Amino acid sequence: MNIRQYLPILEWLPAYRLATLNQDLLAAIIVTVMLVPQSLAYAMLAGLPPEVGLYASIAPLLVYAILGTSRTLSVGPVAVIALMTATTAGSIVAPESESYLTMVILLTFISGGMLTLMGVFRLGFLANFLSHPVISGFITASAVIIAFSQLKHLLGVSASGHNFPEVLAALVQALPDLKVITLLLGGGTLLFLFAARRWLGVAMLRLGCSQGIASGAGRLAPILAVVVTTWMTAQFSLAEKGVAVVGEVPAGLPPLAMPTSDWSLWGQLWVGALLISIVGFVESVSVGQTLAAKRRERIEPDQELIALGCSNLGAAFSTGMPVTGGFSRSVVNFDAGARTPAAGAFTALGILAVILWLTPLLQTLPIATLAATIIIAVLSLIDFHAIRHTWRYSKADFSAMLITVVITLLQGVEAGILAGVGLSLALHVYRTSRPHTAVVGRVAGTEHFRNVERHSVETTPELLVIRVDESLYFPNARYLEDQIQALVSQRPKVRHLVLSCQAVNHIDASALDSLESINARLKDAGIKLHLAEVKGPVMDRLELIGFPKQLSGAMFMSTFDAWQSLKAEH
Repeated sequence: MNIRQYLPILEWLPAYRLATLNQDLLAAIIVTVMLVPQSLAYAMLAGLPPEVGLYASIAPLLVYAILGTSRTLSVGPVAVIALMTATTAGSIVAPESESYLTMVILLTFISGGMLTLMGVFRLGFLANFLSHPVISGFITASAVIIAFSQLKHLLGVSASGHNFPEVLAALVQALPDLKVITLLLGGGTLLFLFAARRWLGVAMLRLGCSQGIASGAGRLAPILAVVVTTWMTAQFSLAEKGVAVVGEVPAGLPPLAMPTSDWSLWGQLWVGALLISIVGFVESVSVGQTLAAKRRERIEPDQELIALGCSNLGAAFSTGMPVTGGFSRSVVNFDAGARTPAAGAFTALGILAVILWLTPLLQTLPIATLAATIIIAVLSLIDFHAIRHTWRYSKADFSAMLITVVITLLQGVEAGILAGVGLSLALHVYRTSRPHTAVVGRVAGTEHFRNVERHSVETTPELLVIRVDESLYFPNARYLEDQIQALVSQRPKVRHLVLSCQAVNHIDASALDSLESINARLKDAGIKLHLAEVKGPVMDRLELIGFPKQLSGAMFMSTFDAWQSLKAEH
């Protein structure tokens, strides 16, 4: 066993140099400054005390630095996972209850255990069941729910709900109670952050600043908003005038925690934990692969499962919440020049320093500022381009996306993603149950064969060549029988039928039975069945049970060989 496979730190640590240290430290400082308000905001979104977000940004980063294969991925709380956490734990106990944090810690532990086991048993392929349209639709709907759920903090009212209609109805009912000062503070922050994201970078480029400085200024705008609004709240005693603030954040090391052993709770949380695990893994791997490709590096998905799982276990034991690789912080880490996962470890130390010595500065941080930060962050997740692109390319995939969006909005995140996965699988089964088959003919003067309905090709009445463009398995086996029977019945002169199998990667037992039936029926009708271009692994299985010897015809290396040999007979 290669220990480096499971401890990627052994790959980069021996080559660590002073120049690399300087780059990682600079990136860590920038990410730490950005991560503090983000961590507080996402803890609030999950219905947790703000310090839990900071706790979840320490141990996971240290663990990932040892086990992760991405050089620049930064793990921690993210908006969509925070919303799923609130939905799953909040469906069992109220966020205001004393047992809510216990529930979240158990949820984090179960998710971490699932991810780790998936990595050990190399089950990363399970994430492939979440198609891109489903993920895009789910994230878009979640972003809408998150944005509207944060409006109550901008208005200074109390409103809650588990889905979009409930949140919207609660906001409308609470409008008479809105606090003008909170609205001015939160609304002003929202407008500033929106303007900074949209125009600040462009303005700085026009002033002659470099691309890196212009891009960094836009990303650090939330820090300026936090500093200014915190100062204003303290200077003008806005908390005494009704502006909700973070309040006292406990100083000190993250307290150790142990998951509860109440097995009834485990049974209630495992579905939500599985969905959080898969969605988190998909997001993390997507970000990691995108950034790795820019430096011609690569990540190992199964090892990423282990790293992400152990990071969540670390979060659970240090009173944290579920974490994954975050897009915004990872991009900032990359742009800031991080060269190794040590940058993440230094970021964790920076967050730890904040908890130990700087928490008094956070007491007058307005909740409305954190809400505005969340809203701006999640609005970028609404992917209108993906919606338009999917609509133009595939109406079936668009239907899966649309149903995911609608059910997520109306029923909540778990129902939405389960519906999207179910519909994607149903669409896949339907498509593969009706494999595309084409009657092909020879392109004159070549060895190539093309669809007779699309090209001008050579054919002969006694020879029928059919290309099957799908692997053969139980849902489509009978369909292939019907297709061949229909084609043969329309061509009374046919004496040879060739199945061109270059696209067939697998033939299961049901499809084998269908091939045997096709062979027998054609033989009774005076037609020989031939197979061409059968792939090696498929041929091995056919030879295992002696199918080539049962064929009324022959096996050919290529469709052209079959064409030449059989045409010569006539």
